Amino acid sequence: MAANLDHLAQLLQATLDARHHRKAETALKEEAKKPKYSLSLLNIVATDAQPSNIRLAAALAFKNFIRHNYVDEEGKYKLPLDEVVTIKQELVGLMISSPSTIQTQLGEAISLIADSDFWERWDTLTQDLVSRLSTTDPKVTNGVLEVAHSIFARWRPLFSSNALNIEVNHVVNTFGDSFLHMLGVADQQIDANKTNEKALKGWLETMSLLTRIFFDLSCQDLPPIIETNLQPITMVLHKYLSYANPLFDEEEDEATPVEVLKSDICDALHLYVTKYDDDFGGYVQEFTSNVWNVLSSVGPQKRYDVLVSKALNFLTAVASVHRHAQIFNNEEILGTIVEKVILPNVTLRESDIELFEDEPIEFIRRDLEGSDTDSRRKAATDFLRKLLDDFEVLVTQVVSKYINHYLETGKTDWKAKDTAVYLFLAIAAKGAVTAAQGVKTVNSFVNVIDFFQQHIAADLVATGGEPIPKVDAIKFLYNFRSQLSKEQWGGAINPLIQNLASPNYVVYTYAATTLERVLFLTDDQGQHILSRADIQPYAKDLLQHLFALVEKDTSAAKLQENEFLMRCIMRVLIVIKDGVLECGIDNILDHLINITNVIKENPSNPRFYYFHFEAIGAIVRYCSNAPQVNLFSRLWAPFTYILNEDVTEFVPYVFQIFTQLLDLNKAGSIPGDFKALIDAVLAPGPWETRGNIPPLAKFIAAIIPKATEEIVKENKLEPILSIFQSLLNGKKTDQNAFDILESVICSFPASVLEPYFGTILTLIFTKLQKSPSDSYKTRVASFYHLVSARSGEAGLGADYFIKHAETIQSGVFTPFYLQVIIPTTREFARPSDRKLAVISYSKTLVDSKAFAERYMKGWGFTCNALLELLKNPPKVSAGAGDEILNEADVDDIGFGIGFTPLSTCKRPPRDEFPEITDVQQWVRDFLKASDQAHNGLITKYASERLTDEAKAVLAPYLT
Repeated sequence: MAANLDHLAQLLQATLDARHHRKAETALKEEAKKPKYSLSLLNIVATDAQPSNIRLAAALAFKNFIRHNYVDEEGKYKLPLDEVVTIKQELVGLMISSPSTIQTQLGEAISLIADSDFWERWDTLTQDLVSRLSTTDPKVTNGVLEVAHSIFARWRPLFSSNALNIEVNHVVNTFGDSFLHMLGVADQQIDANKTNEKALKGWLETMSLLTRIFFDLSCQDLPPIIETNLQPITMVLHKYLSYANPLFDEEEDEATPVEVLKSDICDALHLYVTKYDDDFGGYVQEFTSNVWNVLSSVGPQKRYDVLVSKALNFLTAVASVHRHAQIFNNEEILGTIVEKVILPNVTLRESDIELFEDEPIEFIRRDLEGSDTDSRRKAATDFLRKLLDDFEVLVTQVVSKYINHYLETGKTDWKAKDTAVYLFLAIAAKGAVTAAQGVKTVNSFVNVIDFFQQHIAADLVATGGEPIPKVDAIKFLYNFRSQLSKEQWGGAINPLIQNLASPNYVVYTYAATTLERVLFLTDDQGQHILSRADIQPYAKDLLQHLFALVEKDTSAAKLQENEFLMRCIMRVLIVIKDGVLECGIDNILDHLINITNVIKENPSNPRFYYFHFEAIGAIVRYCSNAPQVNLFSRLWAPFTYILNEDVTEFVPYVFQIFTQLLDLNKAGSIPGDFKALIDAVLAPGPWETRGNIPPLAKFIAAIIPKATEEIVKENKLEPILSIFQSLLNGKKTDQNAFDILESVICSFPASVLEPYFGTILTLIFTKLQKSPSDSYKTRVASFYHLVSARSGEAGLGADYFIKHAETIQSGVFTPFYLQVIIPTTREFARPSDRKLAVISYSKTLVDSKAFAERYMKGWGFTCNALLELLKNPPKVSAGAGDEILNEADVDDIGFGIGFTPLSTCKRPPRDEFPEITDVQQWVRDFLKASDQAHNGLITKYASERLTDEAKAVLAPYLT
């Protein structure tokens, strides 16, 4: 056992070394298959003799193991029951005794376990936590409260339900009295230890955790025990909003436990004023005064940043409730607010300028609209905009005085002008500022264009001087991009591009960001403000310069640092489409491939490499068949290296791009090198990573029609269908299963499918009996129509389906057709699905012997369903090309857990009958010709099996 733990510890240490981490992670995956792997990791976490970084790595590995291996999609344990029991017995105590960094990881693991087990399969946990609380040792108590908070915080984003309410009530009933008791204990201990810094920090942290749990317990509904004790609880909150202790006065940068506690109190107050105003409304005015005093007393030091932000968020919430907002409806009060609260928190501080100079990428991420959730500037802006919503004229008048003052001062002091511009940005925008459009609605009492021309435009074109005024000018364009006309953008685009040549990191990054957003921008008719023709003259030089900026530092970490530059490269390539051929496509591919080769060694910025692969996807989308470049050969080597080395972060992107290459390849056969991938994707390994499943399924679906001979000859259809079966059994992968199945149905004749079709139907029918989702029934109906529509040369059709269904169970087809196919088809939304259904129903009426002779009522139902679809005949747009591509909403937290689709590689809905362009005319021609060929048999069936009304609707299709 000890030797195994040492080996495991060595592997964990190797994962921390960029040179060896991939091999170490692969070896860990093999270790994870061994019995009691999770307990071995916990043993390492619990071993004080191990270095702290290895213990932390073990805690992280344990959390990730639990995420993927604790329960299956049905909530059943994947681990042996004795291992589950041991984990629950040991985990809570281990977390309580661990350092804070390890506590965070173990807390997340407990939260993951709680998602499946709490509270019914772990009903002793809350009482266990209560029993471990200490009134004398804050470290033990804080460990217990960390565990409790990690579980209870799961409730915050959830919608109310009976099951959730039962869980919350269970916790309140068990934990509520202890919560109130510990609130009193913590208060007494803070007073008793006011000169003992170590103990004081511990008990202040206890009070913070109790405040967070107060939020947790109240996030769904107001518990009776809290409602009854709300007054004494608010007294404690008042006390600590005003709390100060000279022991913490020397700190400048890091928030002390006092600021953390006050921030947590402001969060709780925000919840209560928003959700429980009827019960809490009487306390609001006093708390508003308290929070105002907090804001008035703190300085510009960074330690107060989060507290100021949370306090301003509370005031914003107060201003959002009409009856409370009236306390701000006074010119003198608003002037005081602007002077005492808004101005100090929007004015640039020395720490902001240091961040601008020393960590420019961090400055940009914080400064961009929507990125700086805990910044003073954003919180102050949100508060001012909320006041503007309620008192537009008054707020505009008050703030405009300060804007004019700072503009005047700004003639000789660029910091003052920065304040003026920021204030204008704050009051000029109304409503949400969107990532796609920027400011859509402006304050009717200001003139955005005039302000730009009079006070901003000169900074945009100025050379030399301070960089921040230039950043302000570019940011003004970025925010108000929707307010400029095409003609105005025509004049602004050249200066904007010229700012890409600035030596200042923030200036050229803001220029790239603004250019990218303008290229994405569309008018109300969906037309791009700047078209391909507008940007094509600049494209070659623009791309070369952007690549030079990205590749300025060739280390993996620095090269992928600036996602904003790569996003601009992506957008230019999407907008110019095959215009990239005029820009030296081989040189552009050299850059993209070089970047791939560098960052594949240590992918560290998910946003960057997402945009990077979208850029490659854009070239594939628009230039795949261009004679000037062979994308297969250019991308093969770097991409197969990624697959061979299992660069987990990149594999899903590689398969999406490979799929796009196959889809757009006009040759009917598979390119030679791709044959080597068939065996690789049929092996179980790649499918073990959840994020690989959607792109792998689409890749197989793309490769099947080009490799039918090889698949049959080498007996690979059965392994493909085994993958289909495995995916069909999963709740989250059944849609991917149908991607593969539909490709199989479209690629092989009935004679090849014959040995497998009965099993396929058995699997589909079995899942239909288990409360299937609507999306599953939609795919089943689409699959049926695909089989039904492929009568004739393919040898399929409705009768083929019926034959195999009735072999499974006599009489099964009738309820399947009447209860699944017809009602589900009626709900089809996609034109391609509705078109397929029209063809399927039409061929059933003509070609199906079973419907003609056995299911005579079914023939009438089918005809009625067809006529219903033809009331609004589906029109399927051909191909892809000029539509607007929306990139994914990239969230770092989601990477590594799920799958991020590339918009440039999005597959259009399958259309197996592209030659049918006018569906209504096709039905008319098909039914008329078939009726004539069968000596009026369709007319005869219609007269016998349809109502008079249906006959009248069908008549034009037969004459």
